[in-house]
Amino acid sequence: MKRIFLFLVTNIAIMVVLSITLRILGVDSLLAQNGSGLNINALVIFSGVFGFGGAFISLAISKWMAKRMTGAVVINNPTTNIEKWLMETVEKQSKIVGIKMPEVAIFPSNQMNAFATGASKNSALVAVSQGLLESMNKGEVEAVVGHEMSHVANGDMVTLTLIQGVVNTFVIFFSRVIGHIVDRVILKNQRGYGIGYFLTTLFAQVILSILASIVVMYFSRKREFIADTGGADLAGHQNMISALKRLAQKEPEPLPEQLAAFGIGEKPKSGLAHLWASHPPLEDRIRALKERSELST
Repeated sequence: MKRIFLFLVTNIAIMVVLSITLRILGVDSLLAQNGSGLNINALVIFSGVFGFGGAFISLAISKWMAKRMTGAVVINNPTTNIEKWLMETVEKQSKIVGIKMPEVAIFPSNQMNAFATGASKNSALVAVSQGLLESMNKGEVEAVVGHEMSHVANGDMVTLTLIQGVVNTFVIFFSRVIGHIVDRVILKNQRGYGIGYFLTTLFAQVILSILASIVVMYFSRKREFIADTGGADLAGHQNMISALKRLAQKEPEPLPEQLAAFGIGEKPKSGLAHLWASHPPLEDRIRALKERSELST
């Protein structure tokens, strides 16, 4: 209920901010003077509905998509010792962080990786790769699982969905305003929308989406430090640090884009490309944990 309330309040707030901003900037007056006939209020509502709607539809089907994109197999009846241990570890951690037992899965990959997803903290999926189970010791695996469980317990999936919904709303709204201005004000087209509107809107939406993703990735990187702290609390600082060092020896292959922000890591990006990284550099994460460990001793 709290999440639904937050969604509604955020959505309404964004619509109000957009309307007020355009009026302060005088965009609505400019369009009116040129007889463009753009209904800003209707466009704000349209942008909010589709911006947040698309983000929350993706969240709602995230577990279903994750299983199909990675080939993850949910453990319903553990048959091996490692599967039993993994289930027991997740169950123990779920009780500590106060959430319902998530689905636990293993996906076929030789790379060391893991992810968490789901529509809510009490309806989540935690998955680890076969390569991670084979390459890490139990303490390190427990730390990685703790990292992913922290993502779930902190509600990171919903938080990033709200942020994505906000940026989607702005992208949809401003790309159409730009297209409208080009078509009606610059090209002086008064007979419905012409090719200028559609091409400009498409181009603006692509560019704005690329720029807007910087905001989403910034918050994603911040959440990684918090999840590392959670993993350290659940499995021990040294185990979490050791797991990250193990990952640093061979950076994991990227997960599908929809899951990248909730994986344990990604290949490092350099220069400006770092702005679009969903994870901070592993050395920064290790350093942050070491500093925290030293402060607590």
